[in-house]
Amino acid sequence: MSLIGTEVQPFKAQAFQNGKFLEVSEQNFKGQWSVVCFYPADFTFVCPTELEDLQNQYAELKQLGVEVYSVSTDTHFTHKAWHASSPAIGKVEYIMIGDPSHVISRNFDVLIESAGLADRGTFIIDPDGVIQTVEITAGGIGRDASALISKIKAAQYVRNNPGEVCPAKWQEGSETLKPSLDLVGKI
Repeated sequence: MSLIGTEVQPFKAQAFQNGKFLEVSEQNFKGQWSVVCFYPADFTFVCPTELEDLQNQYAELKQLGVEVYSVSTDTHFTHKAWHASSPAIGKVEYIMIGDPSHVISRNFDVLIESAGLADRGTFIIDPDGVIQTVEITAGGIGRDASALISKIKAAQYVRNNPGEVCPAKWQEGSETLKPSLDLVGKI
């Protein structure tokens, strides 16, 4: 079953951000755009490269009104220790959620049950708490966070312009499409 168009399911979890622990729930995803980035585990190899890359895009994402949340099945204590010991993770300013109970990973359908770890999953969530995009990648394939910028801009455009859609490789300011009977077969 696809999660596209569904509301984020309830959860409560502990998180780490900027030297502090905090509680996070599905309510944090309402009222703003959110990116939720699942990764398998702290203190690994591909994961810190992805989270650092996401941090490198964080300022631009914030300018777009987007908050970022990373999630693994590690605890918030482990996130703090990783943040303190890794040069790449030490740069991270966004919220790092711990999911040792696997509730969030199951809610987003990214839990690898046999391993107790999450797949690499990226979700864009609109201000109503509804999932608009889903991307899942195999464990050995790192994601490029810059690709999120275009997807978020397109999702925001479509939300703000009912009746219009963004074609492949759409960039902000370029032409969109208005689906209609007259357009069928002319693209």
